[in-house]
Amino acid sequence: MKIPFGDLKRQYDQLREPIDRATQEVYSSGWFVLGQHVQRFEAEFATYCGAMHGVGVGSGTEAIHLALLACGVEPGDEVITVSNTCVPTLSAISFAGAVPVFVDIDETTYTIDPARIEERITSKTKAIVPVHLYGQCADMDPILEIANRYGLVVVEDCAQATGAKYKGRMAGTMGHAGAFSFYPSKNLGAFGDGGLVLTNNATIADRVTKLRNYGQEKRYYHAIKGFNSRLDELQAAILSAKLPYLDQWNDRRRQIASRYDQAFSSLNVVCPVEAPDRVHVYHLYVIRVPQREQFQAFLAEKGIGTIIHYPVPVHLQASYSEYRDQGTYLPITEQQRRDIISLPLYPELTDDEVDYIIHTVVQAMTASSAIADC
Repeated sequence: MKIPFGDLKRQYDQLREPIDRATQEVYSSGWFVLGQHVQRFEAEFATYCGAMHGVGVGSGTEAIHLALLACGVEPGDEVITVSNTCVPTLSAISFAGAVPVFVDIDETTYTIDPARIEERITSKTKAIVPVHLYGQCADMDPILEIANRYGLVVVEDCAQATGAKYKGRMAGTMGHAGAFSFYPSKNLGAFGDGGLVLTNNATIADRVTKLRNYGQEKRYYHAIKGFNSRLDELQAAILSAKLPYLDQWNDRRRQIASRYDQAFSSLNVVCPVEAPDRVHVYHLYVIRVPQREQFQAFLAEKGIGTIIHYPVPVHLQASYSEYRDQGTYLPITEQQRRDIISLPLYPELTDDEVDYIIHTVVQAMTASSAIADC
């Protein structure tokens, strides 16, 4: 059996009719940028999340970037975040001219550890960007308490957590702004790049709306310096067609994750932990195993695709080498990267495929244990 790590064609095959209808509407309208489909999706997504404002932008990276600017982050300001994230989180901070300050993670959820934030705050700190990693929200209440006490901005990186909840609140609605990615592989994915800034603050929403379109407040009148970062009509129409299925897809992800949890509970495997009062939407199912390279090779031989999220923390990347010395504060981040690996988990996986993945993982770990015993 061949099971790729992801297969976006399966989702299109299941939704061919509504997606084709949505795209045909755009073609027929003759309007392709910042039109009625973007406005409709912005309103629909904000309503889904329980927020007042949604502003579509060009990508998840730009959502973080423009949200930071809209919240008043300026060049030279420090922004607290994590190093175990996809590089775009840091790209956005760099685009804003800010300086990343890394905080270590909780050992079980892999999200930012609130207990370690205060020691990293300086007079230059302006914002915190908690990353809701792998589909689970960071521990937001203590983060928000610290931010409030120090007068800091909070921009949630929700790229992997569309539909996730924390104590009944939706990801992206707890900070000053939430930044979403609709990259095709996300839980709610477009057919290209796309992003959105969610906020309950009208001033932030208005500023992002200007920033995404050259600072324009009406055609050819530019109130501030801005950028070209617009969610296009085609992607918005596709996202509107997909949005009604998001909860169903997330439920299926949770079902598969539960099956994995149960099957691997007796193995030498560290499974994901859904923290109390949170709803994990399992954008990724990340486990920790000994002898990861052998484990990955075994699954590959059996036709199962896997990926490591992420093999190199940002502070150890060549492009961010000036922050390498911050590793002193990141022992858990550096340790966990050595044995994490992501298994296939997407709604279109069949029960037979899930059975096969489980059977193969059990085989791999049994073989690994036998070698270790020798």
